[in-house]
Amino acid sequence: MTAESVSASPVRFDSVTKRYPGADSVAVEELSFEVPAGEICVLVGPSGCGKTTALRMVNRTVEMTSGDILIGGRSVKEGDPARLRREIGYVIQQIGLFPHRTISQNIGTVPALLGWDKERIAARAAELLELIGLDPEYGDRYPAQLSGGQQQRVGVARALAVDPPVMLMDEPFGAIDPINRSRLQNEFLRLQAELKKTVLFVTHDVDEAIKMGDRVAVLKKGGHLAQYATPTELLMEPADDFVEDFVGADRALKRLALMRVRDVDLWTAPLAQAGDPAEPVRTAVAAAEVPHALLVDAENRPLGWLSARDLDGEQVPATPDSVADPLIDADSVLRDGLASLLQSGSLYAPVVDARGRLAGVLSVEIVSDFLASDEASESELTAAERPHD
Repeated sequence: MTAESVSASPVRFDSVTKRYPGADSVAVEELSFEVPAGEICVLVGPSGCGKTTALRMVNRTVEMTSGDILIGGRSVKEGDPARLRREIGYVIQQIGLFPHRTISQNIGTVPALLGWDKERIAARAAELLELIGLDPEYGDRYPAQLSGGQQQRVGVARALAVDPPVMLMDEPFGAIDPINRSRLQNEFLRLQAELKKTVLFVTHDVDEAIKMGDRVAVLKKGGHLAQYATPTELLMEPADDFVEDFVGADRALKRLALMRVRDVDLWTAPLAQAGDPAEPVRTAVAAAEVPHALLVDAENRPLGWLSARDLDGEQVPATPDSVADPLIDADSVLRDGLASLLQSGSLYAPVVDARGRLAGVLSVEIVSDFLASDEASESELTAAERPHD
């Protein structure tokens, strides 16, 4: 980010209650927890549990009845609510881009309200377009000329425009199709690894909560906090029957969302480039843990799997029998990597970094071993907690 970058701030809910006039019950009751600076906290729970109300009390689009919310130790009740909202990034499911403004103008909405000059706004918009992976030329386009996923990226860029210490995200990827939703989640996590913003993120999807959150706040009806924990703690040690039921019976599979593909021990495949002698490659395949060789280019980017027929000749061909499909992003969670393998019917898939270079090979067996070791760990934990005779 720029030299004027603002550091993230912690957010603390201190016995926050919200009661709407005329309502029989409170929407949020005595909610207390703290989000450390630079972390993502996901609010999750059934419909009507008060998670969006809790989020909107942070920027005072909903006013709390009692209690307090502090950002960096300062109460949100202090000062002008309109100014507070301009200082906090806000991303919603509907995106809310202005249709008759260009993408650069949409990104510059809040900076313009704060009185930034046009050159500074244009520079910031260009910087953010690059950050979210869109070419600068998109700045002159209008929202209708972008896909839903691209529009959602612009929504994130707009929320980052004044480099806020806190971002609020209310079902930000809920309206996106499953494939692009997963990609946007991965892109945002990659962005967050660089920016380290304090993020409060609302979702109804426990899988998304486990994938996105450094910490997860599970809310019950009436805005009661059922459990506030890391995803690992939530899955391994649910606080009560409500949390256990909400997380679901397939907790072992959900743990695949806790581990990135890059964090497991990937396998190594024999590598070859077009024109290499085929004989050494055939010898390497016979002894390798991956029983196929990968054709790569000079930048070590996978081009395809080499079949036995590809290696029958004296030299490795430039065009392999099989393309390298699927390619799995090293930043993906294991659950998404397994889904790609199963969807393609493949036992193995090349894993690539952000530049498309080979990082290793993911196999179904790697995932199976991970689940087996995880279940063994849980069994040991359960046995340790079981009362002894």
